[in-house]
Amino acid sequence: MPFTTPDSQTMPMGVVIRRSPGVTRWAKWAWLAVDVLPGAAPADWKVLREDGEATLFHAATRTVRLYPSDTQAYVHELQTRQPSVYVILRRVDDRPNAPLDVVMVTASPYEAQDYADSGEELVEKVVMPAPVLAWITDFVEQHHTEEAFIKRRRDRQKTDGVQDGIGDRRIAQTTDVYRAPTRHEVTE
Repeated sequence: MPFTTPDSQTMPMGVVIRRSPGVTRWAKWAWLAVDVLPGAAPADWKVLREDGEATLFHAATRTVRLYPSDTQAYVHELQTRQPSVYVILRRVDDRPNAPLDVVMVTASPYEAQDYADSGEELVEKVVMPAPVLAWITDFVEQHHTEEAFIKRRRDRQKTDGVQDGIGDRRIAQTTDVYRAPTRHEVTE
């Protein structure tokens, strides 16, 4: 059960995956998330269309959840040249006809980056359809508050006083306190 807040909003989102012939002899098929279907019903690798050797599948439907605390990420995505949603996929070896599991769909580029950093999932960027763009824009207008940038300042503490605890106290000389002590320099 995902975390919910009173102000969060959800929408079911179908994921369309295209299977086309691979371009190398090592990969028989190439799989790519190409579209999302807002408000889609549940599906499990339902064939939508076959065009020669290419096939479009409605692979799965996942719930996209918008949180008021993530509006900065949504604003960031809405300001890009082509706003997108991100489909997180995981390889599954036990199904040769459907080798990908749709983990989730997210509108947050920050969340997508977290999945991309792990290296275990595939993150596909899919152009945001107009109804999803309008939904996210309305959500941001309702919940986003711009935070003022506050530059961090150093403390006004005086730092040119006596330096205590610098270097290795076993070194008797004061010229190079950062060099490692030798056996004859160690004082008891």
